[in-house]
Amino acid sequence: MADDLKKIYRVLMDDHFPSRMSITFGDQTLVYEKRTWKIPEGDSGTLVEKGLRYGENPGQEAALYELVNGNLVLGDCCFIEPGKGLVSAISEEDMIQSGKHPGKINLTDVDNALNVLRYLMEKPAAVIVKHNNPCGVAYGTSLSEAYERANRADRIAAFGGCVALNRAVDTTTAEAISENYLEVVAAPDFEEGTVSTLSKRPNLRIIRIKHIDQLSSYVDTRFVDLKSLIDGGIIVQQSPINKIRSAQDFKPASAEYKGKTYTIARKPTEEEYADMLFGWNVEQGITSNSVIYVKDGVTVGIGTGEQDRVGVAEIAVFKAYTKYADWLCFSRYGLSHKELEHRVASGEKDRSLLEEIDRETKEARGGLIGATMVSDAFFPFRDGVDVGIREGIRAIVQPGGSLRDFESIQACNEADPPVTMVFTGQRAFKH
Repeated sequence: MADDLKKIYRVLMDDHFPSRMSITFGDQTLVYEKRTWKIPEGDSGTLVEKGLRYGENPGQEAALYELVNGNLVLGDCCFIEPGKGLVSAISEEDMIQSGKHPGKINLTDVDNALNVLRYLMEKPAAVIVKHNNPCGVAYGTSLSEAYERANRADRIAAFGGCVALNRAVDTTTAEAISENYLEVVAAPDFEEGTVSTLSKRPNLRIIRIKHIDQLSSYVDTRFVDLKSLIDGGIIVQQSPINKIRSAQDFKPASAEYKGKTYTIARKPTEEEYADMLFGWNVEQGITSNSVIYVKDGVTVGIGTGEQDRVGVAEIAVFKAYTKYADWLCFSRYGLSHKELEHRVASGEKDRSLLEEIDRETKEARGGLIGATMVSDAFFPFRDGVDVGIREGIRAIVQPGGSLRDFESIQACNEADPPVTMVFTGQRAFKH
C-alpha cells in the first residue's frame, strides 16, 4: 500500500488538451501553444516529450500554454502582448537541470514568486514560495544575503519550496541553496560552477528565466485573469495594478467620525517608509485575507488566507514567534524547535536549553519589535491593529476606508511610543 501511494507521485500522466488553444473576445482572438519538453524519465533515463507531469494533484491532467499571437485591447486597457513569456516560455535549454517533468504547482509557485519579485528589482532579492504563498522574502546587500535572510524567515516552510532570485546565481548563493531541500530554483542566469554545486541534488529543477532582469517592465502590464467555476462557467477580470511605487504614494492615515477629524500623530521615518514599500509589495503575492509583518527588508511573520482580520493578525504573530524560536534552535544546536522539544521530552536533552530558547524568543517578541504591520484590506475594528501594537510594531500599512478607521488611528496615537500608520487607498486581495 505504501509503495502504491509513492508511485502516484511518480506517474507522468498523458494529457488530452490540444496543442493549440484560442480564446476569442468579441472580434479579437488570443492564440496559445502548449509547452512541452523532452526530459529523461525513470531509472532508464528515457527521453519523454511531455508538458506538465500532472495538475494540482496526481490524477489531474494539466497543460501549460504560452501566448503566441493576438494583441488584446478592451476599453482603454492594452493587455500583455506575445513575446513576453516568463514561466510559459521556459524551454528545454532553460531547464538546466529538469529533475523530472514539472507539475502544475512547481510552475505556479515560480509564477507567484515572480509576481512579488517584479516589485523588488532595485536590490538583490529572494522570494521563497510554498503552496503559492511566500514563506520568506528578503532584500540583501548581496544575493546570498538575500537568500539566507529569506530562508531564515521560515526555514521549515521553505523545505520543498521554490526560490526565485533577481540576480545571476553566484557560488556563495549556490552553496547556501544546496544545503537545503528545494523543488525549484529560478534565476536570470547561473554563473560558472554554480550548476555543478546545485545539481548535487538530482531532483532540483534548475531553471533559467531570461526575462527576470526585465521584470520591472511587467509592473504596469495587465493580463487576463480567468477563474473557472464548478458549473463550467468562467469569471474574467483584469489583473490588478499596484499603485504604490514610492513613499509619496502613501497617504497619512486620516478619518472623520461624527464631525471630528482624526489624524495620525507621528509621520513615518525614512526607514519605516522603506519597510512599508517592501511589505506592501510582498502583499501582492499573498492569499487574502492576510496580515504580514516585515522588518529591515525581510518578512518576519506571514498570515495568509484567513476569514477574519484579527485572527490572521494573531496567526502572523504566532508564526513570527515560532519561526524565531526555530531559527535560534537551528543556529545554536542544529535542531528544529520541534526536534528539541522531542529530545527534551525523551530525556536526551536538558529542559533548560528549551527554556532558554523560549525565554529569548519571548523577550524579542519573535522579532516583531520595531516591525511594520501590513494588511491587504482595511481593519474593520481596532482589535486587529491592537494585536500588532501589543507586540511592539512601529508602523502600519493598510488600505483605509473602514467606517471605524478613526479607532485604528486612536490606537496608534495612544500607543507608547506612538505608532505611525499610512493608507494605500487600494486593496490587495488575491483569491
